[in-house]
Amino acid sequence: MAQIIDGKVISNQIKDELKAKVKEYKDNGTEICLAVIQVGNDPASSVYVGNKKRACEYIGIKSLAYELPEETTEEELINLIEQLNNRTDVNGILVQLPVPKHIDEDKIIKTINPLKDVDGFHPHSVGALSIGQKGFVSCTPAGVIELIKRSGYDIAGKECVVIGRSNIVGKPMSMLLLRENGTVTIAHSKTADLKAVAKRADILVVAVGKPKMITAEYVKEGAVVIDVGIHRIGTTDSGKNILCGDVDYDDVFEKAAAITPVPGGVGPMTIAMLMKNCVDSVEIQKQ
Repeated sequence: MAQIIDGKVISNQIKDELKAKVKEYKDNGTEICLAVIQVGNDPASSVYVGNKKRACEYIGIKSLAYELPEETTEEELINLIEQLNNRTDVNGILVQLPVPKHIDEDKIIKTINPLKDVDGFHPHSVGALSIGQKGFVSCTPAGVIELIKRSGYDIAGKECVVIGRSNIVGKPMSMLLLRENGTVTIAHSKTADLKAVAKRADILVVAVGKPKMITAEYVKEGAVVIDVGIHRIGTTDSGKNILCGDVDYDDVFEKAAAITPVPGGVGPMTIAMLMKNCVDSVEIQKQ
């Protein structure tokens, strides 16, 4: 029977550690500030932004909220980011994605000063990670590493398979596992015999975007299985969302040594690691 890796518990541990660190900074006269920009009122984005604000409040980070209308132009958004880039009292800048279709997401990411890129999406941040330099790391992959390590599993020397090659999860995930001395394979939609590749993994990280795609047939006996996906597959009679991940949890549970649930696994860690990036920004900006 698998150990359930509880992201809520581990994320709360991290937030409590950060809260103590933020108090130290405040006692020494340094206040940490995060600016969050949301364009439009996408319901999922509004939930994420609300969660980020609450996390800031709990830890003691000052948050500035910019809630812009859907029709905001790309130029207006870029001007706001550049103003925030130039403010010495703002440590981190986060533009909630996705942005409306008339705005070039790539251009927006590149406008953020890499020293304030707490999402870790800027090409400068990605490049620093790939060559082992200090910088911000994409929050979800960083959270996965913390889940594995804080649950007592060693990555060094282990066969690690990442299913998915997105810029936000798959690619940085592989680099972080490599940094922890794992032996890493990136699998994807064009991988020949995906089941056989996945079944080699001591640590299997799944970010494919397909509900319950990974069944027990893909999993090695005793593997650590991390499910990054989240999907709404229906509602209960009371109207509550029914959620699942990319992994068929019930099917894999008996075979894995450890597994993350959905919800309550990777999700809470993303915000915890965003908060860590905000706190780390103080030292990164001293470089």
